[in-house]
Amino acid sequence: MSLQKLSHNFTKIVFIALRTNLFHIVFLPFLLTFGCISSYSQELPKKRTPLAVKKQQDSVNIGLKNIAKANDTVKKDTVAKKKQLLDANIKYKSKEYATINQKKKQITLNNEAEVYYKDIELKAGIIVIDYEKDEVYAGRLKDSAGVYTQYPVFKQGSNTVEPDSIRFNFKTKKALIWNSRTDQGEMKLKGEITKRENDSVYFIKNARFTTSKNIENPEYYFLARKIKLVPGKKVVAGLTNMVIADVPTPIGVPFAFFPMTEESTSGIIIPTFGDTNARGYFLQNGGYYFALNKHYDLALLGDYYTNGSYALRAETNYAKIYKFRGSFNFRYENLIENERGLPDYRKSSIYNIQWTHSPDIKATPSSRFSASVNLGSQKYYQNSLNQLNSANFLNNTLQSSISYAKTFNTVPQVNMSLTASHQQNTNTGEINMTLPTLQASVAQIFPFAPKDGSKKGIIKNINFQYNLRGENRINTVDSLFFKPQMFRDAKNGLQHSIPINTNFKIFKHFSVTAGTNYQETWYLKTIEKKYNTTTNTVESIDKNGFSAFRTYDFNSGIGTTIYGTFNFKKDSRIQAIRHVMTPRIGYTYTPSFKRYYDDYVADANGTIRSYTRFENGIFGAPGLTYSNIMGFTLGNTLEAKVKDRDSTKTDLKKIKLLNSLNFSTRYNLSAEKDQPAWAPLDISGGTNILKDKMNINFNATLDPYAIDSKGKTVNKFNIDNGGSLFRMTRASLTVNYALTSKREDTKKQDSFNNQGLRNGGREDNLFGTTTDFSDRRESQFDKDKEDEPFSGFFNAKIPWDLRLAYSLSYTNDNRQNKISQSSLMFSGDIDITPKWKAGISSGYDFVQNGVTYTQLRFERDLLSWRMDFNWNPYGDRASWYFFIGISSSVLSDIKWDKRNVPDRRL
Repeated sequence: MSLQKLSHNFTKIVFIALRTNLFHIVFLPFLLTFGCISSYSQELPKKRTPLAVKKQQDSVNIGLKNIAKANDTVKKDTVAKKKQLLDANIKYKSKEYATINQKKKQITLNNEAEVYYKDIELKAGIIVIDYEKDEVYAGRLKDSAGVYTQYPVFKQGSNTVEPDSIRFNFKTKKALIWNSRTDQGEMKLKGEITKRENDSVYFIKNARFTTSKNIENPEYYFLARKIKLVPGKKVVAGLTNMVIADVPTPIGVPFAFFPMTEESTSGIIIPTFGDTNARGYFLQNGGYYFALNKHYDLALLGDYYTNGSYALRAETNYAKIYKFRGSFNFRYENLIENERGLPDYRKSSIYNIQWTHSPDIKATPSSRFSASVNLGSQKYYQNSLNQLNSANFLNNTLQSSISYAKTFNTVPQVNMSLTASHQQNTNTGEINMTLPTLQASVAQIFPFAPKDGSKKGIIKNINFQYNLRGENRINTVDSLFFKPQMFRDAKNGLQHSIPINTNFKIFKHFSVTAGTNYQETWYLKTIEKKYNTTTNTVESIDKNGFSAFRTYDFNSGIGTTIYGTFNFKKDSRIQAIRHVMTPRIGYTYTPSFKRYYDDYVADANGTIRSYTRFENGIFGAPGLTYSNIMGFTLGNTLEAKVKDRDSTKTDLKKIKLLNSLNFSTRYNLSAEKDQPAWAPLDISGGTNILKDKMNINFNATLDPYAIDSKGKTVNKFNIDNGGSLFRMTRASLTVNYALTSKREDTKKQDSFNNQGLRNGGREDNLFGTTTDFSDRRESQFDKDKEDEPFSGFFNAKIPWDLRLAYSLSYTNDNRQNKISQSSLMFSGDIDITPKWKAGISSGYDFVQNGVTYTQLRFERDLLSWRMDFNWNPYGDRASWYFFIGISSSVLSDIKWDKRNVPDRRL
C-alpha cells in the first residue's frame, strides 16, 4: 500500500508542472486589477452623537449577561469547521531529548521513547512522529558495545508485538513490521515482514512459529511462507514444513490451521497409529472434543483394532469457581482375541465408570455434596487396552462413595447425611453396596446445666442425644451386578439410639464416666427356622414384614494420667525424658434378651435349639446371655527434651521417642467354667526416627490360653500347659523410610488432577506410575520443583529421592509358627542431569523368594519436547512403551510412540 501511494503522488506532480505558467499568467493581471480596491464587510458608519458619561464600576470583570447579549448580535458563521484527521490526542515522551523539525514536520524521540494513542502503546529506543503523514516510525538503539537494545514494543489491547522496527499510520491503522515477535497463547511467532491491515488481521511473510521458550534460537519451529494471523483467534498458513535444529525436514503440509483462542475450542482429536501382535493394527484415542462452554466440556474418544476389537470413551470436566468442580469418565471396551472359528477365540466386554465431585466449602457451609466413584468390570484394569494402571492392577479393591450432608443450625443442632457406598474385590468379584445409608443426629442436650457458666458435677454433666441410622445393604457378585436378583437379596434396617452419659472427677485426679444406651432396631425382613422331615435339614424361611427389638446396656469407666520425668545432668544434651501413661478401667453390663428367642427342632432326634428371627439382620441380633465385661487399657508416650545444636537458642526442643505404645485386654465376669474369661492381650505402637524420615508401626496379639490338638482355645493357661506366659498368635511390622536430596516442602499431589491416585494408586509410586495412553503430556516424575539452569555436565549436585517400605507378618493361631509375609519394596528417582531423569519401582518377596512388580522409568527433557521410556521387564505385566512428542497442548498431536503391551488373559 505504501508503494502505491508514492507512485500516485509522483504522477500528480508531473501534471501540475505542465500547467504552472498558464495559471500564473492569468492570475497576475487579475491580482493587479482588483488588488487595490477597498472593500468592507458588515461595517456601519460611526455616529457622532455623544454618549452620556456614567460612573464606572471599580470591577474590571464583565458581566456574563452583557457577554451573552453581545454574542447574540453576532451572526453565526456559516462555514463549517474542518474535521480533525485524528479523533484523539497523541501523547509522547522520552528520556534524553525530543527534537522538532518544522520543515519536515517530524518529532524525533530518543532513548526510552513512548507514544500513546487511544489503546495503542508504542515503546522503543527511537521514535519518529511524522504529523503531516500521520505516521510513526519506531526502531532500536545500538549501545557502545554494538549490541542492539530497546527493541520496539507495540501493544494494542491484549495483543503485543516486539519487532526490530515498525512503521504505523494513525489514520489508516495500518502498519509495516520487520522481524515481529508475538505470543499467541502457548505459541510464539516471528515474521520477517508483517503487514497490519487492522487491529484484527495481520499478514506475515516467512513466518516461523514454535512453542519453544527461545524464539530467537528455538530447538524446532514450523516455517510458513505466508500466513494470516487473527490475534487471539486463528493462524492460517500456506506451505509449511518443520525445521529441527535449523535443519529443514520433509515433514510438511500444503496448508495449516491453528486455533489461537485463549478459551477452549471444539475440534478433531487425531488418533495414534500402531500395531499389536494379538489384535493387529490399531487407531487409538481418536475422536472429537466439544468445548461446550467455560464451565464444562466433553471429549468423545474411540479405539479400533483390525481384529474387530474396539473401545469407546466419554470424558467430561466441569467447574464453577467458588462453587464446585468435578469430572466424569465412562469407558467401554469390546475385546476380541484370535480369529472367529478357532478354538481359542474369545470375546468379552469390560467397562469402567469414574466420577469425582468436590464442592467449595465456603459456597455452602451448612451443606455438602461430594462424590468419588470408581466402579466397573472385575478385570477392567487387568485387560484394558488403553492404559497400564499398575496401581489398580495390584490393588484388589475398588471403592466408591456419594454423600450429601446437611446441618440445621437449630437449638439443639441437627445433622443429617445420605450416603451411597460401593466396595468391590477384583479378585473374588464380590461387591458390597449400601444404597443408601441414612444418618441423623441431634446434638447433645444438657437438661440440668445452666445456660451460662461451667458444667461441673455429676448432675450438671448429664447429657443425652438422639442418633438414627438406616441402611439398605446389598451383597452380590460381579455377574449379578444391577440385575433383579441383586435387589431381591438386599437387607435393610433402621436403628435408633439414645445414649445418656455423664462425667465427673473424684479425688481430683481421676475422671469417671457413666452412662446407658438405649437402642431400638427395625427390620422389614426376618427369618423362621423349621426342620424339614423330608430332606432332614433345617430350612430358613424369609418372612417379609415389620419387626423390631429393643436393647439397652450400662457402662462406666475410670481413668487418669500419670506423668514421670527423668532428668539428666545440666551439661548433657538430653535434659530430660518424659513418660506419660494413661491407664483406664471400663465396665459394661448387657442383660439377656431371651424374650426375642424361639425354639426349633435341629435334627431327627428332636434336639431343641434356640434362635432369633433377627439373626441375619444388618445391625445384629439381641444377645441371649447377659455379659459383664471389665476392660483394661494402658497408653504410653515417651518424649525427650534436648538442647538445640545452635548454642544461641536457649529453648529446649521436644523430640518424640515413642508416639504410642498401647496395651488392651478384657475380662468376662460372666464366663462359664469351660469358657476362657480373659481376652488376648493386644499390643500396638509406633514411632518416627531419623528426623521423622523413618516411620515404624507394629502390633501383636498375645493369648494367655493354650490350645488343644484341634487348634481350639481351651480354658487353661498356656503356662500351666508347659508353655510360656503368653502365646503370640499374630504379629506385624511395617517400616517406611524416605530419603531425598531435594527440598522437603514439596506439595502433595492433587488426587483430583492425578489419574493414578484417582484410580487407587499410591503417591510414593511403590507400585509404579500409571501410564495412560490417551494423555502422555504429564511427566512420570515429580514436577513440584522447577528444574535448575543447566550448568554443565560435571555437577556435584544430583537430585534424587528413595522410598523404602518393609512389611512383615507372623502367624501362629494353630501352631503354624511361620512368617506369612515378608517383603521389601522400594521406589526411587534420580536426576542424572538436569534434563535426564530415571526411576525404578521394585521389591523382593522373602517368603516366595521372588522379585515383586518391577518398573523402570526414563525421561529426557527436550525443552519444548519430551521423551520417555517405560519398561516392565518381566512378569505377567511385561511390556514397554516409548514416547516422544511436543509437550505443549496446542501441538500435542505431533508425537511418535511405540508400545509392546502385555499379553492380557481374558
